[in-house]
Amino acid sequence: MYKKILAPLDGSETSEAVLAHVRALAQYTGAEVVLLRVVTQPAYESVFGDTVLLPTAPPPEESGNRAHAEGYLQRVAFDHFPQEVQVTCEVSSGPIAETILDYASAIEADLIAMSTHGRSGLARMVIGSVADEIVRRSHLPVLLVRPEE
Repeated sequence: MYKKILAPLDGSETSEAVLAHVRALAQYTGAEVVLLRVVTQPAYESVFGDTVLLPTAPPPEESGNRAHAEGYLQRVAFDHFPQEVQVTCEVSSGPIAETILDYASAIEADLIAMSTHGRSGLARMVIGSVADEIVRRSHLPVLLVRPEE
């Protein structure tokens, strides 16, 4: 049924709540798991986009974020998945929901599995909801897990 499961993580314990479900699905179906961490872009890239004025190499702080994200994903893979589950770790940057959706399409994922922070009301309006945007825009099935309080 599932051959490739994309699990976006934001580095929080809340985002990791989906991993037990992903592990069970992967063990049952033999699917590959792809752990994705989207690192945020520096503010000037978000405001101005890709222009010729931007440096060709990532700024030092983004390189540090990328290295930190890679280490984080490797630890998650080791801590949460047995050796018989094939796990790939990827780090990308860009607008979070759009990057997740583009990446899912690029790797031909069959399922996006993620946790939701469960924000509502004003907090959701101000902060936004990546999970909500993924559900609304994805052409793939989406598994959402709300962690227990």
